[in-house]
Amino acid sequence: MDKSSALEYINQMFPTEASLSGVELLMQKIHSEIRRVDAGILAAVRQQSNSGTKAKEDLAAATRAVKELMYKIREIKTKAEQSETMVQEICRDIKKLDFAKKHITTTITALHRLTMLVSAVEQLQVMASKRQYKEAAAQLEAVNQLCSHFEAYRDVPKITELREKFKNIKQILKSHVFSDFSSLGTGKESEESNLLQQLSEACLVVDALEASVREELVNNFCSRELTSYEQIFEGAELAKLDKTERRYAWIKRRMRTNEEIWTIFPSSWHVSYRLCIQFCKKTRKQLEDILNYQKEKPDVGTLLLALQRTLEFEDELAEKFGGGTRGREVGNEIEEIGRGENNTQSASDIRKKYEKKFAAHQGNATEEKDKELSVPGAGFNFRGIISSCFEPHLTVYTELEEKTFMENLEKLVQEETWDVEEGSQSSVLSSSMQLFLIIKRSLKRCSALTKNQTLFNLFKVFQRVLKAYATKLFARLPKGGTGIVAAATGMDGQIKTSDRDERVICYIVNSAEYCSNTSGELAESVSKIIDSQLADGVDMSEVQDEFSAVITRALVTLVQGLETKFDNEMAAMTRVPWGTLESVGDQSEYVNGINMILASSIPILGSLLSPIYFQFFLDKLASSLGPRFYANIFKCKQISETGAQQMLLDTQAVKTILLDIPSLGHQTSRAASYAKFVSREMSKAEALLKVILSPIDSVADTYRALLPEGTPMEFQRILELKGLKKADQQSILEDFNKHGPGITKPSAPPPVATPVPTAPTVSLIQNPTSAGFLAPREDVLTRAAALGRGAATTGFKRFLALTEAAKDRKDGPFRKLFNA
Repeated sequence: MDKSSALEYINQMFPTEASLSGVELLMQKIHSEIRRVDAGILAAVRQQSNSGTKAKEDLAAATRAVKELMYKIREIKTKAEQSETMVQEICRDIKKLDFAKKHITTTITALHRLTMLVSAVEQLQVMASKRQYKEAAAQLEAVNQLCSHFEAYRDVPKITELREKFKNIKQILKSHVFSDFSSLGTGKESEESNLLQQLSEACLVVDALEASVREELVNNFCSRELTSYEQIFEGAELAKLDKTERRYAWIKRRMRTNEEIWTIFPSSWHVSYRLCIQFCKKTRKQLEDILNYQKEKPDVGTLLLALQRTLEFEDELAEKFGGGTRGREVGNEIEEIGRGENNTQSASDIRKKYEKKFAAHQGNATEEKDKELSVPGAGFNFRGIISSCFEPHLTVYTELEEKTFMENLEKLVQEETWDVEEGSQSSVLSSSMQLFLIIKRSLKRCSALTKNQTLFNLFKVFQRVLKAYATKLFARLPKGGTGIVAAATGMDGQIKTSDRDERVICYIVNSAEYCSNTSGELAESVSKIIDSQLADGVDMSEVQDEFSAVITRALVTLVQGLETKFDNEMAAMTRVPWGTLESVGDQSEYVNGINMILASSIPILGSLLSPIYFQFFLDKLASSLGPRFYANIFKCKQISETGAQQMLLDTQAVKTILLDIPSLGHQTSRAASYAKFVSREMSKAEALLKVILSPIDSVADTYRALLPEGTPMEFQRILELKGLKKADQQSILEDFNKHGPGITKPSAPPPVATPVPTAPTVSLIQNPTSAGFLAPREDVLTRAAALGRGAATTGFKRFLALTEAAKDRKDGPFRKLFNA
């Protein structure tokens, strides 16, 4: 207990002076506790002293017990060693007897086997001399087994002598067998009835000999059988390409005639299989010599007939012996060309298609399982063993195919009506579909002959033919006027299109799209059929690019032709006396003309073009008509305030007409994006008219705000349109040039209202598609304030009154602006 804790204890026990009276009692209690603790300590010390003495005595007793145990262990070990010595002495004689018995047994067994070997070799020698092949075959097996037991005794003279004798006997047997087999096929088998039986037994001997003997015998037999073939077909009369079929007839007849005789060979030898391999190799060499040493190019018909017969023969061998499978779904792959985009296939058609594929797969699996029982172990592939020698000489075939293709293409284009039959579900030209039918037939023919370089060369022909067809489609598109007359009349480069021309252009677009899609399917099918090493080079991207270019040019031509139809309306717009116009009325006649042109063309185009190309056409039309309308405003002579208001009304009408085109063509899937595009293209013309309507003193600021990309020349032309004289224009131009064009905010606010360039284009009439009524008068006046100081003049009030009256009319083109 430290000092601080002692003080705390004392303060706790005696918190007050009155409590000090109990000090004596506390002291007595403490002394009593001290005495008790001392007595406990003394007792513990005495007990510990007694325990130490007892521990020493126990330790001494344990040490004595350990010593006694060690002594007993040494005594036991000594007795064990003595026992082991005694056992070894007893067993020493027994081990000697065991080794002697083992050696005697081995010697007796070896001598017995040696006796058997000597006897067997002598018997085998007698059998060999008498040509007893059946017995000799069994004896050979026995001698071979006995010889295997004496492998460790090769250095023993007697064993060496026996092995050498056995080797000589096998050589004698081999020579006898080869001699007997040499008579096979010479006619002796019909004279000697037991010859076939003897040769069948000789095959057992050959199987008992080394495997090399069997290989040599089979090769000799095949070479002897094909000797007459070489002599017959190396002669001048039959060594011709048109006699190729007779080669295969010869080997078939030979195999059919000798089928019964050749049953003497064990099935495991595959004699017919090896004979056919040698026949194919010799035939290939002879055909290569014929093809290489011809003075002139071979006749295509003769060459293809020889190749066809060769392929048929290879297929027969492959079916008979196995060895590779020719793709059975080649025809199906080719038939699928041109159907990938056909959405009119019924569920039953699709189901039948996949049922055929499944059945073909099941059939292949069953046939492969059956062939596993008969396919030779070599696994030789007969397909291509002969026919591959024709490959380098098939260029004449691809040249003929290309020539035929080009002739057919010219004929198809000449006979093309450039129209589609009524009731047809497809809007594709018949020449396109006929061309791909011809390509599919050609691909079928070639894939049945070869799937290597020739097929790749034919694919290149397909590419050239399709590119030529794309050129024909391109050439059929309407062209712009050329020559002196066209230049004199201002029609140089302009394209005029009739209603029939527009339909033809749509058919060309659809046909080019069909050709592009089908070309990709063609490339995919060819890549599955052709050799895998050439598959990477099968690509139709260049051809598809050609047809894409045709589509783009056709749609641009369609837009240009429609633009040409607008020439009279644009000219009529410039002839309107905008400077002397007294009041604002309905939309002008040129707007009605534009509407009639679009109403007559768009429904037909929408029904013929696909949505994606119709959208492309609309975007091109809007991007062309908007800037043209803008530029046409500058061609007018002078535009008064009333004229500008009427022209702004016409601009809104043209914009509404353009916005109605998707519904007019019955294709509204992308109407929202097209509406934004039209609004953007027409906003520039609206902004120009607002600049013309603005007051003279703020025209420069309004022009910079609404047309930030404008030029000084355009601004000067705007001043001329407003009717300002040269002298009045000078100061405004100097101020405009000083500040420079292209600012986003005017330097000084206009007297009435400041136009906001980032705000949407101000429109006097709400979009009829979003609201079916005219905006309130206050709203219209507020938004019209952006037109400048003149927006609130008496002229504008007259314009507003006319529009209010026009909305109540039940007929008239202006009504369309309010009720869509």
